[in-house]
Amino acid sequence: MLKVDGRGLGGGMARVGGEAWCGSVRRMSAALAVWIICYSWLCFTANAQMKIPVETVQDWANSFGKQLLALSTRYSGSLLLQKKYKDVEPLVKMVEVDGSDLVKDFAEEMEKMLGRKMMSVKRLAESAEDADLYHEFNSTLEFDYYNALLINTMDSNGNYVELGQEFPLEKNEHFNKLPVNTQMSSIQVPTNVYNKDSEILNGVYMSEALNDIFVDNFEKDPTLTWQYFGSATGFFRLYPGIQWTPDENGVVAFDARNRNWYIQAATSPKDIIIVVDISGSMKGLRLTIAKHTINTILETLGENDFVNVIAYSDYVSYVEPCFKGTLVQADLDNREHFKLLVEQLQVKGEGKVKKAMKESFRVLNEAAAMGQGSLCNQAIMLITDGAMEDFQEVFEEFNWPERRVRVFTYLIGRELTFAENVKWIACNNKGYYTHISTLADVQENVMEYLHVLSRPMVINHDHDIIWTEAYMDTVLPNAVELFNTQAQSLLMMTSVAMPVFSKKEETLSHGILLGVVGTDVPLRELMRLAPRYKLGVHGYAFLNTNNGYILSHPDLRPLYKEGKKLKPKPNYNSVDLSEVEWEDVEENLRTAMVKGETGELSLDVRATVEKGKRVLFLKNDYFYTTINETPFSLGIVLTRGHGEYIFIGNISVEEGLHDLTTSDVTIANEWTYCETDIDPHHRKYSQLQAVIRYLTGKEPELECDEELLQQTMFDAVVTAPMEAYWTAIMLNTSGLDEGIETAFLGTRSGLMRVIRFAENEKRVAKKFLSPLDKENIFTLDHFPVWYRRAAENPAGKFLYYIPREDTRDGKLVVAATAVTVTVDKKTAVAGAIGVQMTQEMLQRKFWAIATQPNDTDCSAVEGFCPLGCDLNEVNCYVIDSNGFVIISKDKNDVGKFFGQTDSSVMSHLLRMGMFKRVSLYDYQAMCKMSQHSASSARPLLSPFYGLLGVLKWFFSNFLLFLLEFNICGLWHADQFAEAKVSFHASNKKNKADVLQPCDTEYPSFVYDPSIKETNSIIKCGRCQKMFVGQQIPDSNLLLMVVQSDCDCSRQYPLINMEPKEVKYNASVKCDRMKSMKIRRRPESCHAYHPQENAKDCGGASAISLSVSLFVVCLTASYLGLW
Repeated sequence: MLKVDGRGLGGGMARVGGEAWCGSVRRMSAALAVWIICYSWLCFTANAQMKIPVETVQDWANSFGKQLLALSTRYSGSLLLQKKYKDVEPLVKMVEVDGSDLVKDFAEEMEKMLGRKMMSVKRLAESAEDADLYHEFNSTLEFDYYNALLINTMDSNGNYVELGQEFPLEKNEHFNKLPVNTQMSSIQVPTNVYNKDSEILNGVYMSEALNDIFVDNFEKDPTLTWQYFGSATGFFRLYPGIQWTPDENGVVAFDARNRNWYIQAATSPKDIIIVVDISGSMKGLRLTIAKHTINTILETLGENDFVNVIAYSDYVSYVEPCFKGTLVQADLDNREHFKLLVEQLQVKGEGKVKKAMKESFRVLNEAAAMGQGSLCNQAIMLITDGAMEDFQEVFEEFNWPERRVRVFTYLIGRELTFAENVKWIACNNKGYYTHISTLADVQENVMEYLHVLSRPMVINHDHDIIWTEAYMDTVLPNAVELFNTQAQSLLMMTSVAMPVFSKKEETLSHGILLGVVGTDVPLRELMRLAPRYKLGVHGYAFLNTNNGYILSHPDLRPLYKEGKKLKPKPNYNSVDLSEVEWEDVEENLRTAMVKGETGELSLDVRATVEKGKRVLFLKNDYFYTTINETPFSLGIVLTRGHGEYIFIGNISVEEGLHDLTTSDVTIANEWTYCETDIDPHHRKYSQLQAVIRYLTGKEPELECDEELLQQTMFDAVVTAPMEAYWTAIMLNTSGLDEGIETAFLGTRSGLMRVIRFAENEKRVAKKFLSPLDKENIFTLDHFPVWYRRAAENPAGKFLYYIPREDTRDGKLVVAATAVTVTVDKKTAVAGAIGVQMTQEMLQRKFWAIATQPNDTDCSAVEGFCPLGCDLNEVNCYVIDSNGFVIISKDKNDVGKFFGQTDSSVMSHLLRMGMFKRVSLYDYQAMCKMSQHSASSARPLLSPFYGLLGVLKWFFSNFLLFLLEFNICGLWHADQFAEAKVSFHASNKKNKADVLQPCDTEYPSFVYDPSIKETNSIIKCGRCQKMFVGQQIPDSNLLLMVVQSDCDCSRQYPLINMEPKEVKYNASVKCDRMKSMKIRRRPESCHAYHPQENAKDCGGASAISLSVSLFVVCLTASYLGLW
C-alpha cells in the first residue's frame, strides 16, 4: 500500500498528476481560462476518489461503545441494582394482572365516589325546594347578603360598602389554594342584573337555607369541591364563599344560566333550527343584534343537542351548505363553526319567511322519522324584525294539531309594527315571544326558551340528575396558574347537577323552574381511583362519554399556546375517542364503550414520547366497562410485556421505614399512597410525610393503600445499597469525571433515588428531575420518559438521548437502562436506573477516541489515513436511534434531527432501510388559517346602472332613517334603548395568524438495529460524497463519518419533521363534518305534559297601528330595498 500524507490515496495521486499537468499549462498564453479548468478538474477528481476507511470507523465505534458502557455502568450502579433484584427473586411472588377484573374494580370505586356527589346534590335540591315552598314573596324585602364582588370592600371613610360586609377568607389547599370561607357561601350577580332587584333579594333570602346543607355535605364527604345553586333569576350562590374578581373592564360576565350544567339540568335534549332574517330591513344594528342572539342560543346547547342555522331573504340558504337538510350535533366544535359563519352574514333582498319555516319543519320531521337527532324536544327559533306572511297553512300542514315542534320568536329592533304577528306565531306553537331592541336585552330574552322547555319536567317533578361533558373552569382567579402547572389531560372537570322546582300548587301548571344545584368533580380526583402502579410502565386509564368524547385521557391536549399564553382550544372538550386512540381504525373500541358494553380487545399502536419526537411500538390490551348511574365508560390499557405481571415481596415495616427516610428518597407526590384530602389537618402533608407518619403510628387514622405501601417499602429496601454506592463515588473526587452530574433510579412503586454529583450552580441540568420537570418524574398520568424508553430496551443495555430541556449552559445527555425481575420465566420491569451527564463531556471523550495521531501506521489502511474527526475533510456525528444528533463538530447541530443536518446521508440511510420513516397523526392540532381572498369589485355595466344604484341606496336609506327614528312607532318613546357597538381595527388579528383546529401528519424515524454498518458514495452533481455508518455496541447510538467537502444541499432538500396539515377536499371535508358517529342517547326525555300552560307565551307593549305608516313599511319591505 502507498502511504500518503493525510489527504487520502486518491487525493495524493490527483495532486501529483495535477501539478505536472498544470505546470505545462502555465506556459500557455490563455492562462486564466486554463487555471479555472484545472481547478475544477482537481476538485472533482479528489472528491471522486476519497475513501473513508471502514475499519477505522469500526474501531472508533467499538472503543466509544466500551467507554460509554463503562461510564454509564460505573456511575449509575446498574449492575449492583440488577444484582440486588436478582438476589430477591426467590423471595417474591409473580402475579398475573387480570385486566377484566381490574377495570371492574376501578369502575366500582368510581361509581361509589360519583354516587356520593349525587347524594350531596339531591340534598341540596330538596332543601331548596322546601325553602321555596314556605317562602312568601315580598316585593319590599330588604336584605343584606354577602355579595362576592363587594365583600371586604370599604369606602373612603373606612366603612364597609353596601352588600360588602366583612367576610373572613383563608387559603385552602383543597380549593386550589384560593382564599375561601368554608362556613359560608357568597352570592355572585352578573353585571347586567340589578343586585337589589326584588326577585334577587327574595331568591337570595330563600336560598340561605342551603348554607347548612353545603357545610353538612362537605363534612360528610370531604372530597367535595365547589357546591352551588344557580338561580333562574340570575344570581349564583357558591360554597365555599370566595371573593369574585371582575374582568379587566370591571365587568362580571359570568352567568350561571349560561353554564352547561345549568342548561342540561333545566331541559331535556333538543333539536333546534335557528331561522334568521337577512333581508334588507335587517341592516346595521339589527343584524348585529340578530347575530348576537344566534350566538347566545348556540351557547345554550350541548353535546346531547342537535342544531342547524338557516338564513332567509328572497330564498332560503343554510349558513353551512354542507349541513343542508340535516341536523348536526351541537358539540363545541360545531357551535364554534356556526359562530364563524354567522359572523359573515350580510343583508340582501326581501324577507320570505314562509319558505324558511317549511324547510325547518321538513328537516325536523325527517329527523324524527329517521330516528336521528335527539328524539326529544324540537324547536324552531325565528329571529326577525317582522313577519307579514300568513303562516296558518304552514302550521296546519306541518305542526298542528299536535304542536310537536315549538316555535320561539325573537323580534329584533325598536319597531313594534309586526309584534302581534310574531307573537301569534309563538303562542300558537307552544313557544315564547320576546322583543329584543338592544344588545343588552339578548341574554335575558334568550334564556326564556329554557324555562318553556323545562315546563313538562317541572310539572312531572322529574329530578333527572345530569352529568356534563368535560370542561375547564376558566372563571376561577387562578385558572392561568393551573394551566401552567398541571398536566393538560387532568385540568378538566365534570359537573353533576339537578333542577330545582317550585312545589307550590298555585304555580304547578306554569312549571316554574327555580334554578339548578350542582357540584364539580375534578377528573384528577376521579383518575386517582385507577392507580398508575397497577397499570405498568405504559399502561393508563381513560374515560369517555355517551357521545364518544374524551372525558379524561393522558394524550388529551386541551390547551394551545397563543403567544406566551396557554388557552383552551376551540374544540377542547369535543375530542372524540377515535381521534386519540386513532389506531382503532374500525372504531370497535369506541363503539363498544359508547354503547356501555363490557369487554376487551387488542391493538398494535404507535405511541409517542417527548411530544411526538420519538415513537414506541406497543401491543396494547384494552379492557372497558360502563360506570353505572352515569353516561361515562371507563377503559384501561395494559401493554404486553409491561402490564401483564406484577411481583409482590414482603418486608417488615421496620426495615422499610428505615430505608424510606434516607435523604435521597422521594415518592410520587401525585400518586395516592395515603389519602390526605379527607381530614383537613392532613392536607399539609406531602405523600412521603403522610406515609412515614402512618407507618410510625403517628397518624393511624390515615387511609392508605396497603398494597402500594408494601411495594414501596420493598423497593426502598432493595435499592438502599445504591445510596452508599453513589456516596462512595462522590467522595472519591479525584476519580470523578467532570460532567457527570446526577445518578438516579425509579421503581414501579413510584419510588425514586437521586444523588447529585455536581453542585447546583455548576450543573448544566438544573431542572432535571426537579418537581417542575414533569416529563422526567412520576406523575398521575405517566411514568418518567427515561423509564418508559428504557423499558423498551433489554435490561443492561443503556439508552442515550438528549432531553428537550433547554439550558443556557449547554446540552445534557441522559443514559438509562431497565432493571427486571424474573420468576418462573415470567418477567416484570422492576425499575430503571441511569445517569445524567453533560453533552460537552461526552463529546470530549469521543473526540479523544476519534482522532488518529500523525504517526499512525497507515500501511494496512485502505483510504484516508491518519483520520480524525477534527479534520476539515470529514464531519463526524453520533446520532441516536431516532436520528437525533448527540455529538457533532458544530454545536448548533446537537439535538437536531440528522435529516436537517445532512439530508443527503439521511436520505440514503432511509433508502437502504437502516432507518424507517413512521407516519404519525395528530387530530388535536392547531394550524394557521389559510388565506382566501376574493375581490368584492363589481364592474359597472353602464352609467344607467350606476345612477340606479345611487338612487336605490338613497331611497332605501331614507326609509330606514324614517323607521329608525320611530316614525312607524313614534308614540312608543319609552321603547327607545341605545346599544353602542365599537369595532377596534387595531385589536383585530391578521387572519393568517389565527390558529384553528386541524389534523396533521408528521414523521418519526426509527433505526433498524439488525443493520449494524453501512457505507456508500453519494453523487451530487459534479462531486461525490462518501459516508460510513457504524452501530455503537451496547447502546442505541450510531457513528456517522461523512466527507465534508461536497455540498449536496441542492440535490437533497432538508428532511423536515414539522407536522403538515392534512388537507381534505370539499366533499371529504363535508362528509367528515356532518358524519354521525354512534352515540348513546340520554335515557330520559320530557317534551310534553297535558297540564302545561301554553298561554304563557311572552308579551309585548300595547300597539296602536298607523295604517298609513304600515303601508309605507310594507311597501318598503316588498320592494326589497332595505
